[in-house]
Parts: sequence; C-alpha cells; structure tokens
Amino acid sequence: MNRGIAVFSGNANRPFAEAVCRHLEMPLGGCDVFEFSNENIFVSFSENIRERDVFLVQPVVSPVNTRLMELLIMIDAAKRASAGRITAVIPYYAYGRSDKKDQPRVPISARLIANFLEVAGADRVLTVDLHAGQIQGFFNIPLDELTAYPLFAEYFRSSGLERPVVVATDVGGAKSAAKMANRLGSDLAIVDKRRTDNSEQATGSRVIGDVRDRECIVIDDEILTGGTVAVAARLLRERGARSVHLACIHPLFTQGAVELLDAADVEELVFTDSVPVPEGTFRRVSTRVISIAPLIGDAIHRIHTGESVGALFS
Repeated sequence: MNRGIAVFSGNANRPFAEAVCRHLEMPLGGCDVFEFSNENIFVSFSENIRERDVFLVQPVVSPVNTRLMELLIMIDAAKRASAGRITAVIPYYAYGRSDKKDQPRVPISARLIANFLEVAGADRVLTVDLHAGQIQGFFNIPLDELTAYPLFAEYFRSSGLERPVVVATDVGGAKSAAKMANRLGSDLAIVDKRRTDNSEQATGSRVIGDVRDRECIVIDDEILTGGTVAVAARLLRERGARSVHLACIHPLFTQGAVELLDAADVEELVFTDSVPVPEGTFRRVSTRVISIAPLIGDAIHRIHTGESVGALFS
C-alpha cells in the first residue's frame, strides 16, 4: 500500500514543479539529476521513496533528448528504490507530431517514446493536450490527458471581447477549436493551411468563416516557428478582422519564432507554462501566461486519492 505522496523534478522546468507542489501544499522532493563529463546522466533520490506514490515532473523540452533520458533514468531509479507507484508527469509530450506513418520509411516516434516510458518502469502517465488523441492508444499503461482549453476559454470570457470568433489554424485543429467556441458561445472559423514537405513551413490560402469586424482568437496546441499563426493573423487582417489574439498550449518558440511573432499584427499572445519561456522574451507583443500548475496539482491529488480525473472538466 502507498504510504504517502512524493513529487520530484528533473532539470527541464523545476520552477513549474515547485509551483505544482505549492498548490499541493507540500515540498518538492530532493533529487539530484546531473551529467558526468562523458554526458552520461546520473540520478539520485535524496529521500526514502519505498512504497510511496511517486510523481516525476518533466516536460520533454529542449534539449529534448537529454530531458527525455533524464526522465527515463529517473523512472528507473525510482523503480529500483522500490517506489510503490511511479507516475510520469509530462506537461509537454515531445515527438507527438510523429504519430502516424504518413510517408514511406518513416518512424512512429510517439509510439516509441511510449514504449520507452513503459520499459523504464512508469506505472502511469499524466500529460496535457497531446498533439493527436490517438497517442493515448500507444500506451499499455493508464494515461490521463488533461486539457488547458477550458482555462483559455475562462480567460477570454473575462477579457470582454465583443462577438469573438475562434479560429482553428487548420482542419485538424477544428475539433478542439470548436469545443472552445462552444464554451465561449462564439462562432468558429478555419484557416486553410497546407504543408508540402517536412520543412515546418505552412502556407494559408483562405479563411473559412466570417471574420470581418470580429475579434478573432487564433488557437493552436503548440507553436514552433510561429509561421502558421503568423500566416493566420495576416489572412484574418486582410479579411477585415477587428483584432487578432493568438493562443497556444505549448509555447515551444523555435527557429526565429520570437522575432516573427513580435512583428505580427496581433493584440496579444497567450500561452501556458507547460514549457519554460523566460521573462522578457518578447519586446513588442503583449503576452499572458496561464499557469497549468494548479491543474496538474489537482490531477496528482486525484490520482493519489483514487478520485476521478475526468471530473475536473465536467
């Protein structure tokens, strides 16, 4: 039987793990995670975790492969320390875009990461807004997928926007955008986005829906280069949108994204703290960070006590 709860963090985003523990009103557990000179990663828990309910908080962010190995070795160390149950808390699940074999001779990396976590010894996984829902099916252990979309809906509902319209950045994101539109009681529009290769560059040719004189909320699950949302913002302005607000769950911001978004004609950029973004990253565009630490904390408490995690969103 689990004697108590213990939360630990790798090096990916320790301040986030500390925020989760503040919400749980408990200290963050002691754990040393470091590299030797030969780049081999070493993990050592500084407290007894035998038969405890252990939660390891580690978003898989840059440097992605290092953070992933840290998490896997933390899981193995906890398993060998006789932890009662090990939950990998992964606010951002990397390799999620590689979720299907859509080209000849390519991997399904999202499935491979799931295999890694299971083999390492994780008993369950807690994550937030996977890039594709089918990734849940890659696991043979319990997986709880939280969503930050209700937090965005609450924020924009309180922002006083008049007749807002939620804009999906492509057809694939329309379902999530529609759920948010329903929460706001607003209309839905879709940007016709197309990719021709693996370059991560997208082109948008049209907007499906009426956005003229409307306040638009462009929402996506993650922003990499910023090209998709920048194209969407430009198209919406060209079609007479009164204002454009950008929102994303996972702010990865790679390859010149900051400069591109800073130059975009938008009112604000809203994102969660699932991925660490240093203060002062943006100079022109107004930013707002919505913390998902309380959401993660509530889910951890419910998992530990055997309560329903789904009830958080009912």
